[in-house]
Amino acid sequence: MRNYQTLEVWKISMQLVKEIYTITKAYPKEELFALTSQTKRAAPSIPSNIAEGMGRQYKKDTIHFLHIARGSIYELETHLNIAVMINIIGEESFNSVIKMIDEIIKLLNGLIKYMQKAELK
Repeated sequence: MRNYQTLEVWKISMQLVKEIYTITKAYPKEELFALTSQTKRAAPSIPSNIAEGMGRQYKKDTIHFLHIARGSIYELETHLNIAVMINIIGEESFNSVIKMIDEIIKLLNGLIKYMQKAELK
């Protein structure tokens, strides 16, 4: 299973990237090189690391990149929590994105477990 584009976790994380880019358009200009930039870098890191991991030849490498993707999702969640805390985004926007994040975490954890048990190199 090396076609990352068929993975539900990759598809949802791509939707999340689109949502994050939409949300961050409304961030204040003074956050452009701070929270906006960090948030916009964390989001595409998730599907990118899933894709890179699935493109690796060895199971250990694949799992490593899936762990990096999982780290990026927690980083993104933290940036969003900060944005709510300092009133950049509202609870409603936050809650809709958090549902996607929770689903991605669940799917990533399942994929990591699957890869750990898989009979690959």
